[in-house]
Amino acid sequence: MARNPKITFIGAGSTVFMKNIVGDVLQRPSLAGATIALMDLNPQRLEESAVVVNKLIATLGVKAKAETYSDQRKALAGADFVVVAFQIGGYEPCTVTDFEVPKKYGLRQTIADTLGVGGIMRALRTVPHLWKVCEDMLAVCPQAILLQYVNPMAINTWAISEKYPGIKQVGLCHSVQGTAMELAHDLDLPYEEIRYRSAGINHMAFYLKFEHRQPDGSYRDLYPDLVRAYREGRAPKPGWNPRCPNKVRYEMLTRLGFFVTESSEHFAEYTPYFIKQGRPDLIEKFGIPLDEYPKRCIEQIERWKGQAEAYRSADRIEVEESKEYASSIMNSVWTGEPSVIYGNVRNNGCITSLPQDCAAEVPCLVDASGIQPTYIGDLPPQLTALIRTNINVQELTVKALMTENREHIYHAAMMDPHTAAELDLDQIWSLVDDLLAAHGDWLPAWARTKRKNQAA
Repeated sequence: MARNPKITFIGAGSTVFMKNIVGDVLQRPSLAGATIALMDLNPQRLEESAVVVNKLIATLGVKAKAETYSDQRKALAGADFVVVAFQIGGYEPCTVTDFEVPKKYGLRQTIADTLGVGGIMRALRTVPHLWKVCEDMLAVCPQAILLQYVNPMAINTWAISEKYPGIKQVGLCHSVQGTAMELAHDLDLPYEEIRYRSAGINHMAFYLKFEHRQPDGSYRDLYPDLVRAYREGRAPKPGWNPRCPNKVRYEMLTRLGFFVTESSEHFAEYTPYFIKQGRPDLIEKFGIPLDEYPKRCIEQIERWKGQAEAYRSADRIEVEESKEYASSIMNSVWTGEPSVIYGNVRNNGCITSLPQDCAAEVPCLVDASGIQPTYIGDLPPQLTALIRTNINVQELTVKALMTENREHIYHAAMMDPHTAAELDLDQIWSLVDDLLAAHGDWLPAWARTKRKNQAA
C-alpha cells in the first residue's frame, strides 16, 4: 500500500491560514490520507486549529488524521513537507514597536514586515527561529521540503540558504497570482484568459509579459490597455483593499513600463517617492494607507474571536480552494504530476542581472524531482536598479545575522530607500538604537542593547 505523506505545520496557531492550506491539501486525492501534524506554543490556538482540521476531515470524508504537538522536533519527525507560518513577537509588542518607535522620528510606514527598519527588526526576530526549524529538520526529516510562508520572505530565504544550504526550501507568497487576478479585474477580463511571466524578488517582482488570449489563439500585450485605463481614470477599479486605491503601482507602471506584483501599500515604503514628511498631498493623491498593518492586526484579532466560536460550534466547515501554491507543490512532488509555481529560491544565476546569492522570485517547475527554478536572464535595467536598492538592505541584514555583527544592522537601515530619504545619519543610528533597546529579549543576544538612559 502506498504511503501517505506527513505534513507538519510549524505555527499552526495561524488557524485561518492553516485551514486554507489543509483545505486545499485534503481535496487532492494523493494527499487526502495525509497525517497533519500541528505544532504551536499557544495551547489554545493549537487546540482551535485541531478542531478545525478534524472538522475539515469530517466535512470532506477523507482518511487524513490530525496530531498536535508543543515540541517542534517531535512534530517534524518523519515529515515529508514542512509548512512554516509564524510571527515572532506578534502584534503586541513587536509590531507596535516597529511602528511607534520610527514614528517618533517622523518616519511613517504602511506594512513594515518586509523591508525598511520594521522589516529589518522582524528579520532579526524571525531568522533565528527559522534556523532552529532547519536544525531540527536536518535531525529528524532531512529530505523534507520546507514551504516557508514567513515575512520578511526574501531575507528569510536568503538566510536559510546561507546557513543551511542542504535544506530543500521555497518561500511562497500569493502576490504574483493575486495581482494578476486584480489586473484582470481592472480590465474586465477573465483571469483564465491571462498569460504572464514574472521575475524579480519577493514583493518586488515585475510582470515581464502580461497578455490576453485572443479567439485565434494568439496573445495580445495588455500593458497599453493598463496604462490607458489608468490615465483615463478607469483603473485601478475599487474592490480589493478599500483603504488603498492602488495608484502607486499604476503610477510606477507609467514610469518603469512594467507592473510590480506586490501591493501599493507595500511598494510605497520600498521606494523613496511616495511617503514624505511635510507632503500630505502625496499621501492623499496616491491614497497611501499609513499604519495599515496595525489596523489589519487589530481587525484580524477582533474577527478571530467570532471565527473561533463559529468553527467550534459548526458541524461542518465549508472548503473553498485558495490561491496558495502549497498543495500544488505537495501534489507534484508526491505524484510526479508537473506544475508551475512562483517561488522564492536562491538565485544561482536564474536572474543574471541580480546577485547569485540573493533570494529571487521566479517561475519554478515542480515534479517528483522537487522544485526547479527556471532561467530568466537579465531584467530590464531600470528594474534591476530599483530591485538592487532593496537587495542592499536584505544583504546587509543577512550579513548581520550570519556574522553576528551589530554594525551591519545600522548599515542595512542606512541603505533602506525610504529611511534614507527621510532621516539623516545621526537619526538613523539613534532610531536603530531605540528599536534594538525596545525589542529587548525578542532579539538574539548579540543584537540586544540597552536603552540610552540605562547603564552600559
